[in-house]
Amino acid sequence: MTTQSPWVEVACDESGFSGTNLLDPASPVITHASVDLPETAAAELIDVLRTRLRRRTEYKSNQLLRPEQRPALEWLLSSLRGHAHVHSIDKSAYVAARVLELFTEEPSYGAGTSLGVDHSEVVAALRHRTGFLAAFVDLTRTKRVRLLDHAALDRFFATMPADVPALRAVTRARVEVVMQRLIDEDPALPPPLEPLVPALAETVLYWSAGGRSVAVVHDEQSALTPGRVARLGEYLAQRFEPAPLRSFEQVDSKHDPRVQVADFLAGIARRRRPDLVELLAPYTCAATKSSQV
Repeated sequence: MTTQSPWVEVACDESGFSGTNLLDPASPVITHASVDLPETAAAELIDVLRTRLRRRTEYKSNQLLRPEQRPALEWLLSSLRGHAHVHSIDKSAYVAARVLELFTEEPSYGAGTSLGVDHSEVVAALRHRTGFLAAFVDLTRTKRVRLLDHAALDRFFATMPADVPALRAVTRARVEVVMQRLIDEDPALPPPLEPLVPALAETVLYWSAGGRSVAVVHDEQSALTPGRVARLGEYLAQRFEPAPLRSFEQVDSKHDPRVQVADFLAGIARRRRPDLVELLAPYTCAATKSSQV
């Protein structure tokens, strides 16, 4: 009988991250991929791909998606079986859920993950209300903002759908209080427009499997600040033992082949092509409950 290691190290990268521009129809999904490969194994994979793609330096997932590279694509995905995972988030659904998570409940670092409240029914009614979602995004962009934008607040309420009962709990007084906390950079509030934070949480929960701690090596990403990662780790530690997030390190992907492999997988999964569904099935999972549609 083999004994499961008390911790695992995974390397991560994303594809489709667009900052606060979450409603761009050209980039509707963000994928967060992770692999638990040793560095030597990842380097061997990259060397083979470099040879097959006939590229010495720069290589991207879209090159693997060309018809003539189908054998290389299938080889890569088969090589990763049992050592990789992809978490996907529909950005419009994420924004729709954030309205409720921010303005109808006490925001937490579990919001937007499987640990949070299931808002899927309301999300289904809101995710195509682009005017309302755009007004919410505009309202909650608070970087370098020191005063509440009352014009943005007015637009948010003017575009709010009247036929969604759950939104009746979103009052102006409540929104003003939460917005002031965001403007004041209250550390207890998770960032409202950063899907990589819940994506990281879901990745950690997947690899922890209820009994392991996870050491994360991640491509450099400004959204995952030390403060946010620390608060996410604290939130998870309060709910699971051992603490799911063991450590978090950001690296330059050019110097870590494991992150390069994760980058390939994230880019492939983000395309959502019908001919990739079966190939990606072992690695993908549904988005968080509040993002499912």
